[in-house]
Amino acid sequence: KSAAASDVYKRQAMDSMAETEAVEMGYNGTADKGTSSGAAAGTKRIYTANLDLETTEFDTATEAFTALTERCGGWYESSSLSSRGSGYRYANYTVRVPAEQYRTFLGQAGELCHLLYQDEYVEDVSEAYYDTAGRLETQQVKLERLQALLRQAESMEDIITIESAISETEWNIEDLSGTLRHYDALVDFATINVHVSEVYKYSDTWTLMVAKSTSAS
Repeated sequence: KSAAASDVYKRQAMDSMAETEAVEMGYNGTADKGTSSGAAAGTKRIYTANLDLETTEFDTATEAFTALTERCGGWYESSSLSSRGSGYRYANYTVRVPAEQYRTFLGQAGELCHLLYQDEYVEDVSEAYYDTAGRLETQQVKLERLQALLRQAESMEDIITIESAISETEWNIEDLSGTLRHYDALVDFATINVHVSEVYKYSDTWTLMVAKSTSAS
């Protein structure tokens, strides 16, 4: 193939990548469309809560927590059981429940034991989520264009150049996909950290913290 033809393929590859990068930077309407369609799909929020509880019936309470978690369709991401020097026990759980069961779990958990402390944290990751989704779509389009160029390439130099660009794009796709999977896991399933202490007598005070909300950029 002539040097002129090879230069044509290089320019096509460069034009394709430049156009894709422009989309990622928001220089045309494609990125905005991705964000708009994403926003219409719903707000993405991550719910986290912390509960500090007391009980005079430790075994009954821990069994009830397990049953409540299962009823809500959740699971223990981690759990531990320890004993103090006094002989009284305490347990720590990190519970994951479907986001739609978050309020149900909090309400019923507070009835199983004596509530000492509760706080909630809400993080709005909508902007970051849909920005990532838009960049993923852009990289997928870029990959398709590069694969089309590869099928047309004839010289070894062109093939090596395009394959290198494909490899980098595939890595970007996997990285962005992993980020979205991580967001999905946190959004779809709320996280509740629970501390349960065995006591002889309940404490007289308790604290309820208002939910704190932030937005991830």
